[in-house]
Amino acid sequence: MDYGVLRRKEEETVEEAKPPSEDVEPPSPSLAESETDETDHAFNLIPVSSILPSTKGRPRPRPVLVSRRSVSPTVGPAAQAFWQRFFPQVSLNEWNNWRWQLRHRITTLDVLARMIMLSPEERMALSDGGGKLPFSVTPYYLSLVDPENPAQPLRRCVIPTTAEHVSGLGEKDDPLGEDHDTVVPGLVHRYPDRVLLLVTSFCSTYCRYCTRSRLVGGHGKDCRFDLGRLEKALAYIEANPAIRDVLISGGDPLTMSEERLDWVLSRLRRIKHVELVRIGTKVPVVLPQRITPALLRVLKRYHPLFVSIHFTHPAELTPETGEACHRLADAGIPLGSQTVLLDGINDNVATMKELVHGLLRMRVRPYYLYQCDPITGSAHFRTPVSKGLEIIQGLRGHTTGYAVPTYVIDAPGGGGKVALYPESVIGREGPNLLLRNYEGLTYNYPDTLGDPAPTPN
Repeated sequence: MDYGVLRRKEEETVEEAKPPSEDVEPPSPSLAESETDETDHAFNLIPVSSILPSTKGRPRPRPVLVSRRSVSPTVGPAAQAFWQRFFPQVSLNEWNNWRWQLRHRITTLDVLARMIMLSPEERMALSDGGGKLPFSVTPYYLSLVDPENPAQPLRRCVIPTTAEHVSGLGEKDDPLGEDHDTVVPGLVHRYPDRVLLLVTSFCSTYCRYCTRSRLVGGHGKDCRFDLGRLEKALAYIEANPAIRDVLISGGDPLTMSEERLDWVLSRLRRIKHVELVRIGTKVPVVLPQRITPALLRVLKRYHPLFVSIHFTHPAELTPETGEACHRLADAGIPLGSQTVLLDGINDNVATMKELVHGLLRMRVRPYYLYQCDPITGSAHFRTPVSKGLEIIQGLRGHTTGYAVPTYVIDAPGGGGKVALYPESVIGREGPNLLLRNYEGLTYNYPDTLGDPAPTPN
């Protein structure tokens, strides 16, 4: 896309962010919103006008299949029940329109309290707007939240509590040292051949354990979409031929308009030494309606393009998310998952096995299992490292290798990712290496051709 055309679009738009929330009032939408609507993230919540009686105890509604022309052809049982209860005046096409979902994000205590029973800790945290990290969740994703149980995994991921206000030992706002490795605003260059390009500070739904809570939601001007800033980042990439891989992140890049995404991707593809482009996103999980034909037409132009999706729990593997992943895969885009290990949410073998098996069925390869970063106020989410090793031990050999992610710690202070593995080399016996398999049994390997392997401490 021509730079001048996009600059004119930028000058004409009314959605310029206003700190700290980055939310603005959109033009009034028509009842049949178009996929080509130019508004990017417009979003003050329209108040819920009526709330119908609970459907608790009634038979679960059957999935609704809609026209292939719709944004999302499937509405799962949870979303259908929530939509009919809290948005009965909304049409099926509106519910399945990603821009409608963005405009109707739940962002306030008053509205959320009409939809779920808040605990005292949640209510207190929300009374100040959610704390340092803003509170926002799409109607679709809130439909997956248990309205009565504050300990439900998905609820803990997106509803703030007062535990976020407690700073633990070793926690920092920027534990990974990204600011130190920022070479121009919004561009992190830590590894020799790859960079992290931050293109937006907006997410449709904010995870409470977000590594970049210091930047997202309007806090950080250096990762908002700004053409001048991005031109500087692109110039740096172009001037450094060792860079062959660019990870686009934020915020969530897939919340941007097709025009903005097309501009960013096309500019990167003009740089001859950039071989690979990746996008990090949670949109297929929290806003699956976004995976539209218009978006896919843009993404398909820029292969090889990889998408890394942030999955947390098997409850996220809904019909809508499955459809979104299948659409991306059908567009020729390899999909990988990135999961953060979280205390009381996914920190056991059974839950993780259910998640990785479901991901493979959705054509998503489990890629990374992250130790939760020590961001400020994250102690209630973090687990001992031994728990992650236990999970990997419980997966390896007990299920297909494609289902086993790599367990990593992103080393604090800018050390980069360090892979962790259960101990498998346990020593030597003469020329033989002693190996422990997934069952805990010991086997000899005749390691006679090379130097003796170091004995573990």
